Order: sequence, then structure tokens, then C-alpha cells
Amino acid sequence: MGRSVCSCWQSVFSTAVLYGSLALFTSILHNVFLLYYVETFVSIYKIDKISFWVGETVFLIWNSLNDPLFGWLSDRSFLSSPQAGSQITSPEVVLKRLRALATNGPLFALSFLAFWVAWARPGLQFLLCLCLYDGFLTMVDLHHSALMADLAVSATDRTRLNFHCSVFSALGSISVFLSYSFWDKEDFYSFRLFCVTLATFSVLGFFVVSRMLQRRFQKEVRPKYDEALTLKELSVGHAPLTHPEKPVTIQQYLKQLSKHRNFMWFVSMNLIQVFHCHFNNNFFPLFLEHLLSDNISASTGSILLGISYIAPHLNNLYFLTLCQRYGVYQVIRWLFMLKLGLSVVMLLAGADHIYLLCIFIASNRVFTEGTCKLLKLVISDLVDEDFVINRRQQAASALLFGMVALLTKPGQTFAPLIGTWLLCVYTGYDIFEREPVKDSLASVPHVPLGSGTPPLRLGCFYMLVFVPITCALLQLATWSRFTLHGRKLQGVKTLRQGAQHGHLIDVKAI
Repeated sequence: MGRSVCSCWQSVFSTAVLYGSLALFTSILHNVFLLYYVETFVSIYKIDKISFWVGETVFLIWNSLNDPLFGWLSDRSFLSSPQAGSQITSPEVVLKRLRALATNGPLFALSFLAFWVAWARPGLQFLLCLCLYDGFLTMVDLHHSALMADLAVSATDRTRLNFHCSVFSALGSISVFLSYSFWDKEDFYSFRLFCVTLATFSVLGFFVVSRMLQRRFQKEVRPKYDEALTLKELSVGHAPLTHPEKPVTIQQYLKQLSKHRNFMWFVSMNLIQVFHCHFNNNFFPLFLEHLLSDNISASTGSILLGISYIAPHLNNLYFLTLCQRYGVYQVIRWLFMLKLGLSVVMLLAGADHIYLLCIFIASNRVFTEGTCKLLKLVISDLVDEDFVINRRQQAASALLFGMVALLTKPGQTFAPLIGTWLLCVYTGYDIFEREPVKDSLASVPHVPLGSGTPPLRLGCFYMLVFVPITCALLQLATWSRFTLHGRKLQGVKTLRQGAQHGHLIDVKAI
């Protein structure tokens, strides 16, 4: 009976829908975590300042190192020399990732629950909860992202997978809006029940969808693989690209990666992108307070904040249709040019145009976050190129995603440091030392740049427009050196598809 029900559901949902739904089970928890974990420990558990900063510092180090660590632990066997008759093949890789999601997904949901009940001293609980939660989140993200590169090779199929991820991530944002009805610092019981409900839904979702994907893969792909393996044993099929004599060590892998020019140019561009995304997140409230608070209502500010969180997911659906038509490289380049153009227009218009300022503040975050959501497609293409140029037996997808995270996550730290430093240098205002001085451009309508320290509002405006201008110029320069697009990308995909023909799920099956 259970098998017949599962088979019925499998016939209703496509592989792309099932893959995308995994993003829902992550986002419904992670959005709530980001919104409430600091407030919970500061206002309810009364954590002291030293313990808070120690926890955040340890978390920063762990957050940067666990991506490549887990990626290496996951993919190191794929980089080893296969023994005769025991070659690691794509079906085993995909099934291994699905089993990892079926295990780590529920554990991630359980680690989410550990935040909302006091079970240790606040400082110790804060440190343990952050590291435990981020560890399981990293495992889920790595295997889910790597699965995109392992399930499909063609740009069309990967775009379809990403499309469904965006749809379900947008649905996951609903948990943020629902949470406001349950959040009460004075009575935490209802919020705890709300979190238990979310976690239970996530646990069941990860377990059921992962199992459904495993069964679908074994049913649709395994017979094709067994046939191809038989032909290969009879010397009818194509031979593998190479048979390395020794396993690839971490030192050799890093050396290979350092020579991967497109990887290095992408990481340079992505580091700037991570910086800009987190700069927008860190200073969004500051821009609202000092640029718009005197001219818009609190409800309008809340709407702008809400739009900036949900619109990137919805906007990404349109971007993905453009990617199918023009390619990911070209769409990302257009987004950089759009960011530069909008920032220049805002600079020339000035800070007195309030409605234009509202549109720019919201669109700046929407387009920047939208660009971030397309980068998984580029990393998947880099997985293909790494597979081809290093003549691997199997693509090391999770490891490459982990190395990208290691080299770009410093942008999360640079954003608040550079932002507060610019604000202090340019306006004389230290955000950690004193309360902001209320001022407006109306009171100082004509302040020459060389006449001393600009007022706080003017300084915030210049930060708002000059940071994206600088980021866009640097990104256009680095992105122009990235060559994995057009004919070269098609050639790489052809080589990988030829090496692993018949081992990939057809995500077109609707």
C-alpha cells in the first residue's frame, strides 16, 4: 500500500519539482533563524556581550572552514584512483548525495529546534547551537547544490532545476510573515510550537522527497547504466577519459584549482558579489532610517523590507527564462550593467527624489540578490570544466562548491567592517560610539564636498550609490576575463556528457 502511494506521488511530480521542493524545507527554517536567533539570545536568554562576540567569532571561523572540509570528506573518494571493477560512477554519486540529504536534512531541522529552548548557559548554548546548526545547513546546501551538477549537464535542464528552487524558496518566505503572529518575547510558548511545526514539516519533507528521488533514480536511470556498463565491459562503449595511477591528494587538488583560470576569475567576481549582498543587508535599516524615515511611514518601510526579501526569488524566475535564451554569462553581465546604470542615475538625481530613492534602495537589493541566485549555475559549469580539464573519473561537485564558499565568505566580514569604516571616515559618525545625529538634506541643501565633513544623511546617500558603482565596475572587469561561455561552454558540456552518457536523470520528465 505504501509503495503504491509513493509511486502515485512520483508519477504526479517531476524530478525538477522534487529537487526544487528541497529548497522549501531549508528556507522555511533558515528565514526564521536569521530573523529571530539574535533577538532570542539577547532579549530572552540575556546573553552577555563577551559571550555573544566570542560565539560569533568562533561561528565565523567554523562557517568559513566547514564548506571545503565537508566538501572534501564528501568527494575525496571520487578523486581517488578506482580499482578494476569498482569504478565510482554517476549513479553511485547521485544516490550518495540523496542518502546524505535524507539523513542531514532531518538533523538540520532538529538542530533548528535547539535555539528555542534554554538547555544550557546562554553563552555555551549560543556557541554550540550556531556551530551545530551551520554544520548541518552546510551539509544540506553542499549536497543540494552539488546534486544540480550531478543530475543534469545541459544548461536547459539546470535552469529548470534552479527555476523550481526559486519557486519553492519564495514559498518558504511565507514562514517569515506567519512568524509575526506567533513572536512574543513575553510569552515564548506559542512561538516554540510554531517552530516545532515548521521543523516537523521539514523533517518529513526531507525524508520523503529524498526517498522519492532515490526510487525514481533507481527506476529510470539504473537500467540504462547497467546496459552501458555491460557494453563497456564488452569494449563496445567508449572508454573512460583516463585512469589516474594515484589518488588525488588535497595538495594536488588545490594546485589544480589554482591553475583553473575561470575558477579564479569567478571567485574574484563572487567575492565582490558576496560583499555587496551583505553590505545591503547590514546597512538596509540605516539607509531607511537616515534617508527615508522623515518622508515615508513605518508601514511603507516595512513593505520595502518585505519586498526586498521575497522579490529576489520571484524575480529570479524571469532571470532564468533569460538565461535559457541568452546564457547565464550574458544575463549576469547585464545585471552588473544595470546595477551600474541605476546607481549613476541615482547619483545624478540626488537624494531629494524620495520615490526614486525608495525604488533604488529596494531594486538595488533585489537585483543584487537575484545575481547571487544565478551563480549556482555558473559553479555547476565550473564543475563540468574541472571534470574535463583535469580528466577526472567523477566530477567533485560538493568539493568545488565548498572551495567557492571558502574563498568568498570573507566578503560577509568585509561588508560591515568596510561599511562602518567608510561611514566613520566620511561623516565622522562612529556607529558603535554614539547615537546618530538627525539631519536632512533640507537643512543643508548645498554642502560642497570640500567644505568639511558631510552630514550623516548625505554620507549615507553617497555610500548607497558609490558602493554599487565601485562593485559593478570591478565585477565587469573581472567578469570580462571569464571565458566559460558560448562555444567553449558547449564544448565542455559535450565532453562531459560523452564521458557520462546515460548516467544522468532526465529532468524533462514532467
